[in-house]
Amino acid sequence: MGTDAAGHVARSTLRPYSETRNVTRDGAPMRTFLRTADGVAIDSVYEPGGVVYDPADEGSGKSSGKGVPGVSRGLVLVIAHGFSGDADRPHVRRVARVFARYGAVVTFSFRGHGRSGGRSTVGDREVLDLAAAVAWARELGHTRVVTVGFSMGGSVVLRHAALDAGGVDAVVSVSAPAQWFYRGTAPMRRLHWLVTRPAGRLVGRYGLRTRIHHRRWDPVPLSPVEAVPRIAPTPLLVVHGDQDAYFPLDHPRMLADAAGEHGELWVEHGMGHAENAAPEPLLRRIGDWAVARAG
Repeated sequence: MGTDAAGHVARSTLRPYSETRNVTRDGAPMRTFLRTADGVAIDSVYEPGGVVYDPADEGSGKSSGKGVPGVSRGLVLVIAHGFSGDADRPHVRRVARVFARYGAVVTFSFRGHGRSGGRSTVGDREVLDLAAAVAWARELGHTRVVTVGFSMGGSVVLRHAALDAGGVDAVVSVSAPAQWFYRGTAPMRRLHWLVTRPAGRLVGRYGLRTRIHHRRWDPVPLSPVEAVPRIAPTPLLVVHGDQDAYFPLDHPRMLADAAGEHGELWVEHGMGHAENAAPEPLLRRIGDWAVARAG
């Protein structure tokens, strides 16, 4: 099965390839473009544990850190950002810096975001982008892979794990929706306007630097809450802030209920939405969890 005109992704399409198979040069971060199973170029950055990429250093031959004792050398954390993010956004770089204390880190820009090609399908074909990043991490020799997704990226890590069972060793979903087409909050109503209206897509392109596909989903892809039971027995952590303005707490609770005994739910007091609202102590706890479950 393949992808149809609306971008629906089936299990058999999750086989990407990368345009590079080289290890990092002298332990420094490496940036490349990966090619997804449907042919989209995905801007990606690999950082060995304790060595963190800084966009300001690009082309200078410098890196912003050295190896950290105690880092799990076999573990890699693959970060899936939220809608309108990209690999160079400050909040994504902040997450990468924290996670580099626990293992290697792969960051990438979803299709339609940053330097990557294509157009965003807001969580559908994005599973192919994540699959390319995970495959690259495996090619680079990592035996244990944890995917960590935020908001849209949180829904993507859930669907990726469900569609490609056994491909990752643990999954962390932060600030993710449980169901599609939710319009119960003002931010989500604005997001639906942005995605579904031509004027909204222009705002997305020039205001948010995010290129959005004009086609609607047909058929509708597997929802996050439907994906979760298929992830077992892979360990799953669901994280959500009690001040999330996009998705209220019934979303993470639905995900946790669907996960059953193989999932954990952390409701974070005072936290808002996604990676820019995740405080460093929470990110460190997520790193500790990743090492305990997969490291």
